[in-house]
Order: sequence, then structure tokens, then C-alpha cells
Amino acid sequence: MNRIATEMLPESAAPSAAELELAELIVTTLNLEIKATEIDPDAPLYGDGLGLDSIDILEIALALSKHFGVQLRSDDEDNRRILGSLRSLNQHIQRHRTKSS
Repeated sequence: MNRIATEMLPESAAPSAAELELAELIVTTLNLEIKATEIDPDAPLYGDGLGLDSIDILEIALALSKHFGVQLRSDDEDNRRILGSLRSLNQHIQRHRTKSS
């Protein structure tokens, strides 16, 4: 997996508190052997970058539904953009969340 530690990222690329919360949810949900702070918020989640596969994405979608009340539909044409990175996924969550965590 190709991950860049956030300590090496430019200041503008550092993850926000909401992005870190989301990264922690992903790490916990998928039992990843990395720290949430090691996920580059702009790196791809799927394939290269974090290296997630379609099963991982399904598990994340379920966790997002439970944690934030956000539904990701498999037929949504915007999924590639939404799941493009931690940052884009967080932006989608912030726009559509129904639960406060």
C-alpha cells in the first residue's frame, strides 16, 4: 500500500479533525494495521493509495450509515468522486450526515 504519513505533507494537505475521525472509523472498521494519522487525506482510497477493494468499500459504507447516517448507494454515478479520497468522502459526509457523532 502506498501511504504518505501526514507528517510529511504540506500544511494545506494536513487532515482536518473530521477527516481524522473518518480515518479512524476506516482503520477500525477494516482492522487496518496503520494509524489514522498515516492516511493521506488526498490519496485515493480505492486501488492505489490506501489500497481498498470493493469489499472494503462495502464495509465502509455500512459503517458510515451506522456512524453518520449517510447512505452510499451502489448505483450512484458520483461514487467514484465521493470515494476518491478521504477528503472527498469527508466532504460528502459533512453535506449529507443525519446523525451527530
